[in-house]
Amino acid sequence: MDTKYIFVTGGVVSSLGKGIISASIGRLLQARGYKVTIQKFDPYINIDPGTLNPYEHGECYVTDDGFETDLDLGHYERFTGIHTTRNNSITTGRIYKTVIDRERHGDYLGKTIQVVPHITDEIKRRMLREDEKDEQLDFVITEVGGTIGDIESAPFMEAIRQLRWQLGRNAVCVHLTYVPYLKAADELKTKPTQHSVKELQGMGIQPDILVLRTERHLDDHLRMKVASFCNVDLECVVQSEDMPSIYEVPVTMQRQGLDAAILRKIGIPVGETPEMKSWHEFLDKQHNAKREVHIGLVGKYDLQDAYKSIRESLNIAGIYNDVKAQIHFVNSEEVTSQNIAEKLEGMAGVVICPGFGTRGIEGKIIAAEYTRTHDIPTFGICLGMQMMVIEFARNVLGYKDANSSEMDEKTPHNVIDIMEEQKNITQMGGTMRLGAYDCELKEGSRVYEAYGKEKLIRERHRHRYEFNNAYTDEYESKGMKCVGVNPAANLVEIVEIPEKRWYIGTQFHPEYSSSVLNPHPLFMSFIKACL
Repeated sequence: MDTKYIFVTGGVVSSLGKGIISASIGRLLQARGYKVTIQKFDPYINIDPGTLNPYEHGECYVTDDGFETDLDLGHYERFTGIHTTRNNSITTGRIYKTVIDRERHGDYLGKTIQVVPHITDEIKRRMLREDEKDEQLDFVITEVGGTIGDIESAPFMEAIRQLRWQLGRNAVCVHLTYVPYLKAADELKTKPTQHSVKELQGMGIQPDILVLRTERHLDDHLRMKVASFCNVDLECVVQSEDMPSIYEVPVTMQRQGLDAAILRKIGIPVGETPEMKSWHEFLDKQHNAKREVHIGLVGKYDLQDAYKSIRESLNIAGIYNDVKAQIHFVNSEEVTSQNIAEKLEGMAGVVICPGFGTRGIEGKIIAAEYTRTHDIPTFGICLGMQMMVIEFARNVLGYKDANSSEMDEKTPHNVIDIMEEQKNITQMGGTMRLGAYDCELKEGSRVYEAYGKEKLIRERHRHRYEFNNAYTDEYESKGMKCVGVNPAANLVEIVEIPEKRWYIGTQFHPEYSSSVLNPHPLFMSFIKACL
């Protein structure tokens, strides 16, 4: 079978959940036995989101092959279990950089370089995944960021228009729009959807399927109205109501026949509706979880999306432990020795969050001391792990001036230090240990038990600074054990204090590899300890 292409665009407003719909379509097609990948095309000019402020763009997600990407790739992986790569996340910046580099190299033989055809050709090449010739895919789902009518997304729309002609029945356009409810008139309004589709048609693209985002149930009369005004079959007008959980979206989409409508449009026999047994079992567990476990998230970004993967990993692990994880953000900038007890009151466990820079780190150190001395289960991730290491040096090893050389270049006790090979690199985004690396676990340690007695694991990283091995013996003798080490570079990846109930820091980001059907073992173990 030829590879089929599904394009997901959005209209009216952003943040409608194109990523969740794309991930849901991927999940439904997988359930039918198809091999799928999902990619995100972002119209901003940054090369990647690695240098973007989390307030601007939420968390930065990292792929196995060490590429910093949009957080939607996290949804794709959590829903489908696929491993994305740098080729699943493309920005306008990368497209232009490729074309400009080629022009400087003389590849265009003196031609004038234009948006059409040069930029659009490069977009099409990437949408068709021409660099991935060896992958045998049945479906490629391409989500385009932003909304229809944005100046910066115009080249992407032109590329989709051309591909629709080129690919014929092998391409389908799914358009996501918003149907607002006007309280004063007590009415749902379809006009914004009509305008959005008209705008899309003006670009030469007729959507095949409309997904209507709504806070209220839409009746068949309203769906028929949208279908007739937008030239779309009634069975191809699907509603996406607000759900208590994003993990219910694939099931509601299946119930309305979204996957069946896509197959019909492409000309593939629909066949029987798959059971999705394991997914339904997960949702049943979620519905039946009555107990709550309260987790404190100590970080500096007071924004849901800034720690998206950590929140979802905690939620998923909670569900598998038959509890609802109630997550409470604790702003580390506001934490002091005087108020820490009050801030963490009622918390069964604490996560000390990753991050960069000096803002809010003293609050994280105070939190690490409080949870260590009060034996509260604690999970430090990346910078969080480094803060646990610094706290231990200051309060147990007796080095009051211990610090990371990232925070204080002149510290005499640099228990966290920059790696030798990073010292001469100056370019932003080029100076990190990124992607999946091996880690060897110490037998008998808590992490070794958590991973199911696996000796060698592979986890994803995003950091510049490392545990300073010169201090290993001192830490070990005072009770903080180095229980995970990278075998190639001898870098410490995991520390734990065995005599505590659960006090573990990881230099890597386990949240990047937790999915709905495969919750991460460390999050599972952490939630168990919190219970």
